[in-house]
Amino acid sequence: MLVKAQTFHYPWEIKLQSGATLGPVDIAYETYGELNAERSNAMLICHAWSGDAHVAGKYSLTDKKEGWWDDAVGPGKAFDTDKYFVVCSNVLGGCSGSTGPASINPKTGKPYALDFPMLTIADMVEGQRLLMEHLGIPQWLVVTGGSMGGMQALQWTVSYPALVKNAIVLASTARLSPQTIALNEVPRQAIYADPNWSNGNYYDKTPPNAGLAVARMIGHITFLSDESMREKFGRRLQRGDTNYGYTFDTEFEVESYLRYRGESFTKRFDANSFLYLSKAMDYFDLSHGLPTLARAFREVSAKFLVVSYTSDWLYPSWQSKELVRALLANGIDATYVDIDSNYGHDAFLLEVDRLKELTRDFLKRV
Repeated sequence: MLVKAQTFHYPWEIKLQSGATLGPVDIAYETYGELNAERSNAMLICHAWSGDAHVAGKYSLTDKKEGWWDDAVGPGKAFDTDKYFVVCSNVLGGCSGSTGPASINPKTGKPYALDFPMLTIADMVEGQRLLMEHLGIPQWLVVTGGSMGGMQALQWTVSYPALVKNAIVLASTARLSPQTIALNEVPRQAIYADPNWSNGNYYDKTPPNAGLAVARMIGHITFLSDESMREKFGRRLQRGDTNYGYTFDTEFEVESYLRYRGESFTKRFDANSFLYLSKAMDYFDLSHGLPTLARAFREVSAKFLVVSYTSDWLYPSWQSKELVRALLANGIDATYVDIDSNYGHDAFLLEVDRLKELTRDFLKRV
């Protein structure tokens, strides 16, 4: 499936949740499938922390790698592009075509760096709403995503209840736990500690790749599970023998894998974007200022499919159950499935056969 990268330019300012403004803004996006005559088959896929708009397909026949969720998006797949018009955009604050800290600040002619305003999940959704308007879509048939993408899907149903018919929330939460906030802070400290970070002003210098690589290594550990790491690496040495070197060199396969993940991440991601997006997740709490979480969904009209994974310790199943209880307290149609999986948090990307069954049955019913 060949796709085309596109950009929507919004020439005015957006009022952000913090009270600050941002604008003009660019939003990178891709579309898959065809919008029907009634404009009723549009589906928004929201990406996770390190994702982008390239959710599926290739840009050319010579591309070596498909989009990040190609197993789930395409003809006959879980999100069937023969039936649905699928949209995926890079969030505001990102670094893959949408306006973020690496973008040029029109007031100074230099990259924003830390002059970029603090964003929230609600601000990301507002950018997507402007794109929705640009595309002439009156209502999303489905908004879906995993992890930070699931937070965006939830925020959509709360911020714009009339614009979302159904929501599919995968491996996510309605509010970040103290443990997850802590797990976000440690990678940020790794970036701050890199002398090349220069308080965010590194765009004309050497970037803080060492700190960003460590940050990604820490984050990647949280995406896996103990069982998946034992199955994938065990205690194997990367040299293929059983003799320890008794040095600080990289010896175990799992060490080599994490270093590769960290180093490759620095080639495609901006350290400041990493910081801003992690803080946006920390701020995410649909119950903020309300007596209960259930109160947040009082005006919501969408039907929900909520999916958790048994080995996900980053957003464990109890958080999805808490969300479902809040939905049911409002009489909202909510289906909940806890999938038995060894993949950890990454299961929402990998358990695509089960996801296909669930989305097919859910969309048929609603």
